[in-house]
Amino acid sequence: MGAALRGLRRLAEQTPPSRERFADLLRGLSILAVVLGHWLVTVVGYDEHSELVGRSALPDLPWAHPLTWLFQVVPVFCFVGGYANAVSLTRHRDRGGDAAGWLVNRSGRLLRPTTALILVMAGGAFAAHLLGADPARVRLVVWFASIPLWFLVVYLVLVVLTPLMYALHLRYGLWVPPALVCLVALGDVARLLGAPSLSLGNYLFGWLAVYQMGFAWRDGLLPARPRVAAPLLLGGVGALLLFTLAGPYPVSMLNVPGERLHNMSPPSLALLAVASAQIGAVLLLRDRAARWLRGTRPWTVVVAVNTVILTIFLWHVTAAVLVVFALHLAGVLPVYAAGSAGWLAWRIPLLLLCGLALAPLVAVFGRIEVRGARRAVADAPGTVAPSARCPGQRAPAAPPTTRLGLALVARPVARLGLALAAHPVARLGVALAGFAGVVVALLDNSLLPSTAPAVLGLPTPALVTYLAGAAILRLLRSASPGDVARRSPAGSRPR
Repeated sequence: MGAALRGLRRLAEQTPPSRERFADLLRGLSILAVVLGHWLVTVVGYDEHSELVGRSALPDLPWAHPLTWLFQVVPVFCFVGGYANAVSLTRHRDRGGDAAGWLVNRSGRLLRPTTALILVMAGGAFAAHLLGADPARVRLVVWFASIPLWFLVVYLVLVVLTPLMYALHLRYGLWVPPALVCLVALGDVARLLGAPSLSLGNYLFGWLAVYQMGFAWRDGLLPARPRVAAPLLLGGVGALLLFTLAGPYPVSMLNVPGERLHNMSPPSLALLAVASAQIGAVLLLRDRAARWLRGTRPWTVVVAVNTVILTIFLWHVTAAVLVVFALHLAGVLPVYAAGSAGWLAWRIPLLLLCGLALAPLVAVFGRIEVRGARRAVADAPGTVAPSARCPGQRAPAAPPTTRLGLALVARPVARLGLALAAHPVARLGVALAGFAGVVVALLDNSLLPSTAPAVLGLPTPALVTYLAGAAILRLLRSASPGDVARRSPAGSRPR
């Protein structure tokens, strides 16, 4: 533990002055807000068959709907994601990289932790099936645990579109977000006129509008100045009040069953008004927060959280499921009506228990995310892997069977790497196919009903498609042109 803390402190102290530390703070806070929000608004109880059931408390808490204007922070995450990916893409291209290489590198940071969750869920579901568990109940548990994957679908699509959308940003600047907002408005009109299928594009246009604002922040078109931030904040609040009090939009920025419209699925004009207000507030706070983050202690905490932030997001619902199941087995699960005094009082110990359950999950699976981050840094041009050997130091000899296996695998991988390097368009096409497989699979899982029987907890075609897409991207990372010669064993260098 001491060595880990010293390592984090050393990493924090080595942060270059040019890094936008406030963006890292916002990323961490936005994910933690999502985690706390999910834990806080859950109602757990028993049905008439004494079976565990869970749902959102929002339908029973109309007084809490305005609070979602503060706790709905996915727009902040998209805004920061646009900033971070613009920085990453620009630096990658400055080093001579192309869009395909950037996409392949980004896939590793996102898919390694996600694949771990999916394999654990599928393995656990199969074990439960062998023990005779009801496949519908197993599917329900997996469905709850996989709730975080829905937003990963959105974010992966944003990542894939980054090279194209950043090119549009460089050409048209701040004209792009208003154009996307107009498309969202058309989708909302279609929903109000009874044609919801025509609004499906809002899933893309709404989040892209916020994502593009992150590009503008990175390129200095949204400076942290009151003359820019105040209109965004006040205009967003004013539009939000107009849309929800006088207009047809619900107050809640989270989906509530029974509402005529949903602000979240797909994103509506009301949600974009919240995004505008949040971006304005973020810009107003930026300078003060940046000064605070120059301190070693607060910045070390931010670094520590961000090194495992995706792991926290992916596993936080699983932690809550484990807590509820443990209390159920012990016969001490508190059951209160949503909004009652007992339910409100139970929120504090529930948060503590969920945090305690999440900690070991992060300790175990966070290593995958940390290792993926180190590999991304090590594979970047001009960097050295932490495990790099000193000049003249020989690598330990591998057993003959291992050398034979490496040779059999490395030769076709090396040839594939050279072939893709010679045809960047083909490499981009293969990378897009890998992303498509992952996105389609995750979307299929999200659309499958929560109680549809599934032996593996996930739709079997979706699981196969996901693993195929992830394998394609993993192959592209291992066969990247700069790594082929380095990773090929002696005697198997590509000709």
